[in-house]
Amino acid sequence: MTKAEESNSKGGMEGTVAATTRLSDVQGLTGKLIYCGYDINDLAGKVNYEEVVYLLHQGQLPNCSQLESLRQELTRQRELPSGAIDLLRSLPTDTQPMNAIRTVVSALGCFDPEANDVSFEAQRRKATRLIAQIPIVTAYFHLSRQGKPLPYPDPGLGEAENFLYLINGRKPNEEEIETLDLCYVLHADHGMNASTFSSRVTIATLSDMHSAICSAIGTLKGPLHGGANEGVIRMLQDIGSLEAVDAAIGEKLERKEKIMGFGHRVYKVLDPRAPLLMRVSQRLGDKVGDSRWIRMSQRIAELMKEKKKLNANVDFYSASVYYSLGIPIDLFTPLFAIARTSGWTAHVLEQLTNNRLIRPESEYEGPTDLQVKPIDER
Repeated sequence: MTKAEESNSKGGMEGTVAATTRLSDVQGLTGKLIYCGYDINDLAGKVNYEEVVYLLHQGQLPNCSQLESLRQELTRQRELPSGAIDLLRSLPTDTQPMNAIRTVVSALGCFDPEANDVSFEAQRRKATRLIAQIPIVTAYFHLSRQGKPLPYPDPGLGEAENFLYLINGRKPNEEEIETLDLCYVLHADHGMNASTFSSRVTIATLSDMHSAICSAIGTLKGPLHGGANEGVIRMLQDIGSLEAVDAAIGEKLERKEKIMGFGHRVYKVLDPRAPLLMRVSQRLGDKVGDSRWIRMSQRIAELMKEKKKLNANVDFYSASVYYSLGIPIDLFTPLFAIARTSGWTAHVLEQLTNNRLIRPESEYEGPTDLQVKPIDER
């Protein structure tokens, strides 16, 4: 058996332990997700996103004064440098939002007041700035591409509430705030996923926080990772109605098309975040008087379970939740990035506390005895 067969018979490093962590645990056989010792089902609906940020970065849930201190710090760090705003405004209006966010985050690394300081404490402060700034980058790009003014973030609003306020131009209602905040909580961290791994690989070279988060954003952009929720809502739009679901899914399966939002690399049972979002989607659909998206989603989930033995994952239901909130489809993955920045930055800091360069091996399968011919003989 070769090295590759021995360590990675399934490909994609499946089953390979790349690091130890105290941040989150994905228990695929039992369908559990743990943040720093807390089951996601216990956290969801009981704590807000800022509390989860504190939990991931400090290892414990905050008390009232600690939470207020974090909120104030995040509020202070929201303002973007004028140079970053100029860059954002200069981007073509048809730029894909994830490309825009990645580009502006890279620029923020240049404008950061501690740009050349890679000490651990400086990296920690940069982490807080990025958690605060990436939602503003996302909202400002969305407004800029429409030619709209860029309002100042409201210091009296929390993270989820302020984002909705910026993109919609109005204060959101309580249900909208609670819904997006729950989505942030559910997306904050998820073990050694692809984007988290890429952030840890980057910082393990002793690079900097902004470079590590750019790596993560670029990785999350792919449809096999964070981009699946956009594919889900576009599929629902193409199908159009509950009555058309059975035939449409049957045809897709016959053609062996991938149905986005189903199956998971780690979970062998139901993704624990999926039912939480399904219930939110049902409530939102009833509230806005348009429940067809969740009804279509539920029927598709039944068919996929019946025909392919696959469970819906978090992307499947987050799509209808975001759509019911009125969020543009191409901002679905950026919303994922906004929430996951808390987890990415926590993993980067954890990597630095006991760092070793991440350098896996490969198994060469090519020839070894070729001889160079003169160019006129090739």
